[in-house]
Amino acid sequence: MQILRRVFGSGGRAAAPGLELIDSRSACEAADSLRADTVLAALDIDAAINAHERWKEHLMDYLEGRTRHGLDPAEVRRSDRGALGRWLHGVGGEVMGHLPAYAVLMARHRYFHEQAALLIELAQLGEWDKAVAVLNGGYRYGSGQVVLLLKELKRGLV
Repeated sequence: MQILRRVFGSGGRAAAPGLELIDSRSACEAADSLRADTVLAALDIDAAINAHERWKEHLMDYLEGRTRHGLDPAEVRRSDRGALGRWLHGVGGEVMGHLPAYAVLMARHRYFHEQAALLIELAQLGEWDKAVAVLNGGYRYGSGQVVLLLKELKRGLV
């Protein structure tokens, strides 16, 4: 990400003073920086969707016994711990926090984590019928909403 910021610019740099009475470059550089942040956010959205999909694969590996790494429902319930959550609470929020869809995305992401934690709790209790119902219900719905909203935000940025 730092490489892209160097290539596309950074919003925090001040324009070098010019020899003109009115420095027209500062307005251009600010616009270029805003475009760069928008491009970075769009690239990050693709990475965020991929991170969400990878996490879901990790959960399925756990549920189907393909991994020995356990999952703690209390940790899973925290929506700020995974790659997507850290991005949403960090760079994603900085760039897109002002957009109405961002607040909805945050709520849907929390809901997804609630459903994932419930799914794990049910599986750990051996209540597989209920776990499958959550998997095919709220968990799948929450995941679909997260991806849909991320794509909507990307469409609005590009």
